[in-house]
Amino acid sequence: MAHVEINGGPASVEAVHRVATWNYGHFTSMQVRQRAVAGLALHLHRLRDGSRELFPERAAPSERTIVELVRHALGDQKDASVRVTVVPAGSDPEGVDVMVSVSEPAPDAAGAPLRVRTVTYERELPHLKHVATLGLTYHYLAARAAGFDDALFVARDGRISEGSVWNVAFWDGERVIWPDAPQLTGITMQVLRLGLKKLGIPDEQRTLTAASLPGMRAAAAANSRCPAQPIATIGETTLPDSAEFAALLREAWRAMPWDDL
Repeated sequence: MAHVEINGGPASVEAVHRVATWNYGHFTSMQVRQRAVAGLALHLHRLRDGSRELFPERAAPSERTIVELVRHALGDQKDASVRVTVVPAGSDPEGVDVMVSVSEPAPDAAGAPLRVRTVTYERELPHLKHVATLGLTYHYLAARAAGFDDALFVARDGRISEGSVWNVAFWDGERVIWPDAPQLTGITMQVLRLGLKKLGIPDEQRTLTAASLPGMRAAAAANSRCPAQPIATIGETTLPDSAEFAALLREAWRAMPWDDL
């Protein structure tokens, strides 16, 4: 059962309607396990930076306030999916409202390897996790209708960037490679890179295009719901080692401690 609070109180129909109608804000999504979060500080920094960019004239909530609001919305729950959304305040022209949504925890087990297709698309303000999600949802649904599982975005200059709601990691047989292109630097991606460094596994960001794909042995999608979802094919390119690569990424994920709320 979903539970929604705004600024620590019950979310009224009027408040939720205002948020949906205004449709201007940013958010972060996280999985909570035993009241701990992977990369909690990174989530808080994302919210801070998003508020500074989208609401430069408004006072942003402190990181401590965000954590207190998440704790309050969780109540007695130890495991949950949590989304924190920051929007302009309805009653205060100099403030913001913080909406915390709590729902059932998402299983992080990988599903069957994905078949994805590439599509030329660039999100607006790609470095922000903002609420303007129509374009990415459209391309995800279009890929599904065409018989694929998801879409991998390619910028207008030909650079591979990110998936619909995930970052993509590649394996060339020697190192982990992340696309160097305008994209959202996902929290899971950041945690994985820290874990890879801890394990001594080389990784880097590199410009990748469609011409780079035949040289890759594996690929995986990474987001807050699943840190390592194998990708079987991208278009006509088969990635034979994706299951083994996903196992490697999961090892890096497990190498990093979770932060108590």
